[in-house]
Amino acid sequence: MNGWAKRIDPRWVLALTCLLGWAFKGHCGAYWGGSIQYVTGCYSDAVPFWGLRGVSAGQIPYLEARMEYPVLTGLLIWAEGFVTRTVFGASATAAHFLFVVAAVNAALAFVVLGMLRRAGVDRARQFTWAAAPPLVLYLGHNWDMLAVTFAVAGLLAARRGGTQVATALAALGSAAKLFPVLLLPLLGLGALFSRGSGGVGRRIVTAGVLVIIAIVSWGLVNAPVAVLAFANWSEFYTFSSARSGTAASVWEILAQSGRWATTIPERNVWSAAIFAGGAGVIVVLGWWRHGARPWVLFAPVLAWFLLTNKVYSPQFDLWLYPVLLLTSYRLWPVAWFALGDIAAYFTEFWYFAGLDGHHPAATLHDIALAAGFRGAAMLWIIGSAVLLPAPRWTKAPERS
Repeated sequence: MNGWAKRIDPRWVLALTCLLGWAFKGHCGAYWGGSIQYVTGCYSDAVPFWGLRGVSAGQIPYLEARMEYPVLTGLLIWAEGFVTRTVFGASATAAHFLFVVAAVNAALAFVVLGMLRRAGVDRARQFTWAAAPPLVLYLGHNWDMLAVTFAVAGLLAARRGGTQVATALAALGSAAKLFPVLLLPLLGLGALFSRGSGGVGRRIVTAGVLVIIAIVSWGLVNAPVAVLAFANWSEFYTFSSARSGTAASVWEILAQSGRWATTIPERNVWSAAIFAGGAGVIVVLGWWRHGARPWVLFAPVLAWFLLTNKVYSPQFDLWLYPVLLLTSYRLWPVAWFALGDIAAYFTEFWYFAGLDGHHPAATLHDIALAAGFRGAAMLWIIGSAVLLPAPRWTKAPERS
C-alpha cells in the first residue's frame, strides 16, 4: 500500500462516507414532491414509518403498532423514535427521525470497521468498507445495518474458533433480519464434520449444542412478543410469503419478459427449491477447500440466496458487501458487484419516477440490464469463493 494510504486512518474515510450517506438521503427532507424520492434516489423507509407505524406517537411495535420487521429491528425502530421525540420534542418530524436512523447506522458502520481492525483484516479491505458505496446508498435507507453487524460479528467469532458465540450472534442477527440464519447450517456442518474433533458421537453432541444455542438465542427475543401479539409478530413472515417480488429480482424480470410467468405460491416453491439445490452444490464443491473454515462459504450461499429469492430489494446488497470483504480472495469481483448495485439502485428508482411521469425515467429493460450486470458479478463471486482459497487473514485466528 502506498505511503500516503498508510498515513490515512480508515475511520476518517468512513466518517466522510457517512456524511455523504446522510447528505444523499437527508437532502429531500420529510415532505416529498415531484417524485424527488425516486428522481434523486433519496427514498428512505424511515420517512413513511414515522407516521404509518406509530413511531411519532410512541406506540410500541407489535403490541400497539404493526411492524413488518423482525423483533430486534422493531425494537431498534422504537428506540430511535424515542430518541427523536426526546431530542427534538414536539417539533420532531420524519426528517429528524431519518437523521437519527442514519446516525445509528453510521455508529454501526464504525462498529463493523472496529471489528475488522481488531481482527487484523488488511488495510485495503478496511478502506474498501470505509469507502463502501452501499453505505452511501443505504445509510439512511432502513435498518438492515443491525443484522449486518450481527452477521459480521458472527463471522469473526467463528474465525476465532468461538463457534458457540458465532451461533448465538447469527441467531440474534436473524431476529433482526432473516439472512444471518444462513450462517447457522454452515456452523453446524462444521461441528458435525470437522476433523480432529473426536468421534462421531462427540461431534453429534457438539452440533446438537449449537442447535440448542440457536433456538434459545432466537427464542428468548421472539417468544415474549409472539405470545403477547402473535398476529403482529408474525406479520414479517406472512408479509414475506405473500409478496409477489420486486422489479430487480430474476423472477420478476423473467415474468415481465414473457419467459416464465409464475404465481406467488409458485415463486415461493421454485425459489426455495432452486436456492436449496444451489446452496447444496456450493457447500459440497467448496467443502474440500474450506471445510476447516465453513463460515467462508456464507458469502457464496448468501449471494445465491439473493439471486434466487423472489424479492431483491436494493438494500439487500448491503448484506453481502461486508461479508465479501471478509471472505473474498480478490476484491475485483466486489468492485464489479458494487457498480452493479449502483446501477440497479438508480434504474429501479428511476423506473418508479417514470411511472409517475417524471425524469430521469428508466424502463424494465434498463432494470434487467443493471440486474444482469450485478448478477454476473455475483456468479463470479460464487465461483471464486468455491474454487479459490480464502484470504490469508482467515487462516490465522487470533488468540485472546
